[in-house]
Amino acid sequence: MNAQPVCLYCQQANPTDESECRQCGMPLPAEAALAGERRLRRFGWFCVGLTIFCIVMFFWLPRSIV
Repeated sequence: MNAQPVCLYCQQANPTDESECRQCGMPLPAEAALAGERRLRRFGWFCVGLTIFCIVMFFWLPRSIV
């Protein structure tokens, strides 16, 4: 049994070889899953960059001597 992907936005069934919905043009679930993985990877790199930035600023900024 070959299940057709259903669009998450308009609920239209689409052929398995399509990457976008024929009715509304939105990405089908398999393509959306890849976008979620990319978004998660990008967020991870953002966190790494923010951590490095904070460490550099900790040593670079002057300390107040009271």
